[in-house]
Amino acid sequence: MRILVADDHDLVRETIAAFLSAADIAEVRGVATLDAAVALAEESGSFDLVLLDYDMPGMRGLEGLARMRVANNGRPVAILSGTATREVAEAALEAGAQGFIPKTLAARSLLTAARFMAAGEIYAPFDFMNGRGETADETLTRREYDMLRGICEGKSNKEIARDHDLQEVTVKLHVKTLTRKLGARNRTQAAMIARDRGLV
Repeated sequence: MRILVADDHDLVRETIAAFLSAADIAEVRGVATLDAAVALAEESGSFDLVLLDYDMPGMRGLEGLARMRVANNGRPVAILSGTATREVAEAALEAGAQGFIPKTLAARSLLTAARFMAAGEIYAPFDFMNGRGETADETLTRREYDMLRGICEGKSNKEIARDHDLQEVTVKLHVKTLTRKLGARNRTQAAMIARDRGLV
């Protein structure tokens, strides 16, 4: 997997790149501006995932997202930000971003999100998108939210897989992850927690 991290804050860029590299991501490149990101994608070929800082030079809001998506041949580009609002995140997703990553996201969650997005999944932290602030333990992807809704409807993994055109093993992975994030012991408790918190 090839990932490009584009962020004008050296520490943020280098920290994210170092973590991804240590997690066996084959190639992680880092640049400080949108122009450099576009040039690198055009020169070296498209990346499996580009993490694009919303506030860095050249972005001009979501115009930079559109430029980067073209340069990356339509492959996944996600917005990375430490200051953007939920409205900006929603606008980014509507504009074609593969996901929205708050810079407060826990490293382990970032790695999971990166792998999901590179595989074509849309990612946005559930609590952030619902105005409750992002936390490391309750960061549900949209796909995990779909799985959770299926669980709350009493459906089996096989039924959920059929509903969303997924492999059953993929559903099992999502269910295992969301159960851990919710601090639940099993899928039944996950459903109870979801209802108690108004997640479904």
